[in-house]
Order: sequence, then C-alpha cells, then structure tokens
Amino acid sequence: MMVLGFDTSNYTTSVASFDGVTGHNVSRLLDVEQGTLGLRQSDALFAHVKRLPELTDRLFSDIGKGDIVAIGVSTRPRAVEGSYMPCFLAGESQAKVLGAVLGVPVYEFSHQQMHVASSLFSSQSMELMEEPHLAWHLSGGTTELLYVTPQDSAVHCERIGGTTDISAGQLIDRTGKLLGLPFPSGRSIDALSAEATDTSVFPVKVKDMEFSLSGVQNKVEQYHKDSPSETAGYALRCVIGAIVTATRNALKRYPNCKVVFSGGVASNSMLRQACKDLPALFCPPEYSRDNALGTAVLAWRKHYGSGI
Repeated sequence: MMVLGFDTSNYTTSVASFDGVTGHNVSRLLDVEQGTLGLRQSDALFAHVKRLPELTDRLFSDIGKGDIVAIGVSTRPRAVEGSYMPCFLAGESQAKVLGAVLGVPVYEFSHQQMHVASSLFSSQSMELMEEPHLAWHLSGGTTELLYVTPQDSAVHCERIGGTTDISAGQLIDRTGKLLGLPFPSGRSIDALSAEATDTSVFPVKVKDMEFSLSGVQNKVEQYHKDSPSETAGYALRCVIGAIVTATRNALKRYPNCKVVFSGGVASNSMLRQACKDLPALFCPPEYSRDNALGTAVLAWRKHYGSGI
C-alpha cells in the first residue's frame, strides 16, 4: 500500500511516495533567470504545470506504481484563514484529477504542516507529532517561530515569533544577488561562508522572539568587500545570531520543548553549528528544503488514523 504526496511551492516542484515505513521524494527547482530574485506567481504556476508530468514519471520509474490508497497535497502556505498562493494550485489540481481517476481520497494540508512532518519523519522524531514542541520555518518567504501542538493526524502551528519584515531567505538571496550568485543563493552562500575568517557581526535587536532583518540588509551592503566569502559569512552571522537569540528566549517561555528546524535556510551548516548547545532537531538537508515527503506522511496518518 502506498500514498502519494504533491507540493508545488514558490520555487520547487515535488512529488513523493510513502508506504508507512519508507518514503521517496523527487524534486526540482524551478528555473529562475540569472540576476533576478524569483518568479511571478503566474510564471511559477505555469512552470509547475509543465514540470509535474516529468517528475511523476521519474517517481514511478523509481518505485513502481504499487497500490495507491490515498493522495496528500499542500494547498496553501499556512493552515489559517486567508492563506493563499496560486502556485499551490498546480499540485492541487494534479492531485484531485489523479484521486478522481483512481477513486482514492485526496487530503489537503498546508505547506507549513508539510515542513514540520517532513522534518520530524526524516530526523526520526515522529513522536513529537503527538506532543507540543517549537519549530522554525525558515525559507525564502517565511521566517516564523511556531508553537506546534497535535491536531488530529496533523499539527496546529501557532506563530509566536520570527521576523517582522523580510525573511532570512530573502536576506540570503539578496546577498547572493549582490555577489552575483545564482538564485536561490542558500547553498552558494553556505559554501562561501566556510572560507570566511572575519568574525564581526551586526547585533540584530531581538524583542522577546521578534526581530527585523531589513536593517541587516543595509549593513551587508555597507560591509560588502572584494571577498565574497567574508560578505557571505557576515550576512549569515547576523541572521543566525537573531534566530539563536529568539530561540533561547522561546525556550525560557516554553521550557522542556525541543526545537525543530525546517525550511531551506535550516539546511545551513553555520546555523546547525550555532545550535549545538540547544535542544534542536535538524533533518537531512534535502528534507529541510521544500519537498513532498511530509505531505505524503501526513496523508498516510490521515488515511489510517494512526501514528507512524
């Protein structure tokens, strides 16, 4: 028996399968023109529609069709009223057509719930689906600190902190553009920062668990030197310092909670090193980034009404 998962985020097309024990995910970044900072939603939606047949073919060539009993799909960024992004329509329409043809149920989740489930499953920490914990969603569009509690077969995510303006991923991508790096720039910035020797940092003001990163962008532009590695390291130190401080503040309010890190920025090696003394859970980088495995895991739980 097998369930499928679809996730069509702003910059990644993903399809996945899950059999209750193991999962298989196939993803591909959308093509973004060099020197730009992303895609318009209409272009992203069109790219997903073109990409989905290719990725679905690859998924089935790797795993075979098996007996598909249900399908899960991310249909919106967050599980809150008014949350909407057109790019998720591509995965939703594909999932519903396939569900109708196969005569199987289609279960809808949010992109954020997907990230939490994917991180917990791939870090072998699924027991946290049944208990309160903290979670960071760190991506190109979101930098939110969440208080996560069980909700039926999925989770409820309550925002308790994060950025008040641009996201961590946006700052990293803007730094990448400054350095002439491809978009998205997370991996390139991470690799460059490993060569940095300077340790200077702009201390971001963190109020409780909230902080602003727009001022950091100005500091990065002022700091910008001939060395791309030093600029990359400076930008990351500023961002990570704020994230770690907000995390420590959150742990004072929610003692004994573990902190799960998800989203593309959570794959950063400097961030992982900075959190070594915290009760932090990081999953393999490929499951920090956008993927459909978490959606498939949630669909399995929803279909069978039990934990994994």
